[in-house]
Amino acid sequence: MDNTSESKNTILVVDDNPTNLGVIFNILDESSLEVLVSQDGESVLRKIEYIIPDLIMLDIMMPGLDGFKVCSYIKANPLTKEILIIFMTALSDVEQKVQGLNLGAVDYITKPFHREELLARIKVHLDLKNLTKTLVNQNQLLAEKIAEKTELEEKLHQLNQELENRVTARTKELQTTLQNLQTTQLQLIQSEKMSMLGQLVAGVAHEINNPMNFIQGNLIYTGNYIQDLLGVIKLFL
Repeated sequence: MDNTSESKNTILVVDDNPTNLGVIFNILDESSLEVLVSQDGESVLRKIEYIIPDLIMLDIMMPGLDGFKVCSYIKANPLTKEILIIFMTALSDVEQKVQGLNLGAVDYITKPFHREELLARIKVHLDLKNLTKTLVNQNQLLAEKIAEKTELEEKLHQLNQELENRVTARTKELQTTLQNLQTTQLQLIQSEKMSMLGQLVAGVAHEINNPMNFIQGNLIYTGNYIQDLLGVIKLFL
């Protein structure tokens, strides 16, 4: 077996026969697998409360809880249902094998078993489990990347929308400023025209006032001259 890929996998071997436990323990231990052992179903359920193995080699025929009941308990628990279970049995009853597979087991090994077959079956299922775990992690990472990309796209959309709103507001502000400048310019031009007109009127009035003042200032003398002239005329009449 590949020691590198299997070194982190833990296997729980369950058999009420100490000899079988010793044989399987030695085979798996030589393959750099972490091995735990139990001799009855009750101890299995206690162990998996604090240690979750990757795979359980589970004997069917045991006192107390048999392998089928233990498998049912494991698969009914959300925390342990993903544990791989391979049944070990000396029986070749097809109905029992079907029953075990229906309960959630992934394989059967018939006693007495061969070392190479045991390791090969374990390797296949552990490789599939590790590959599945890798794929799940990759899918989770991909989902996180997609979520991150979606979030960035939403933020970019919001920034673009905000920028468009700012541009629109700035454009309206500039248009208003331009209109105000044009209005002010027209007012300045009108004011300049009125100022020039006032200066022109003042100049014309000044030009008119000078002769008028001269005439007005000489009306008395003119009246006196006319009176004197009329008096002279009367003397000749």
